[in-house]
Amino acid sequence: MTSRLSFISHAGTEAQRHAAFPLDEPITEREQVRIAGLDRNIPKAERVWSAPEQRAQQTCRILGLSGMPAEELRDCDYGTWKGRRMEDVQSEDPHGFIDWLTVPDSAPHGGESVERLVGRVGAWMNEQSDVRHTIAVTHPAVVRAAIVYALRLPLQNFWRFDIAPATLTDLRFSRDLWTVRCSGCSISTVST
Repeated sequence: MTSRLSFISHAGTEAQRHAAFPLDEPITEREQVRIAGLDRNIPKAERVWSAPEQRAQQTCRILGLSGMPAEELRDCDYGTWKGRRMEDVQSEDPHGFIDWLTVPDSAPHGGESVERLVGRVGAWMNEQSDVRHTIAVTHPAVVRAAIVYALRLPLQNFWRFDIAPATLTDLRFSRDLWTVRCSGCSISTVST
């Protein structure tokens, strides 16, 4: 059996707009209107999951999905950097910031490293591999981690994927291998 795992990244937030590490914030009003007005073509799924943060839960509701919260789909833990602009963190702790971007097991902010994030997401993906189709509404960092895990890429590739708000990344699992069908696709053009 081939399994399908469709990740939908949450709609845009103020933190994304200001290049800041997120808190548990809602999506912007503008994004609410934009997403509600999309001509969506969300495929049917046996399971629908959502990250526990309000931006993922809110995106799920606006898309007309009933997602069960999954702690494994939570955003990366940015520790002491939460709520701060990346520019400010880079200015105050340039070595820590560069280490975090280049050393996968580094977590100078006291939160979660890229290595731990990819491991957490990969373990969750394996639990979904026997379901015909699963949808997960979550965060861009979680989607990047899923791609790195699926393709068995070196962890330094984590930052090489740009996952825009309210886009779909579609994966398939067959014969013990994950493949990426599309990444960063518009949810209004996705085929079932």
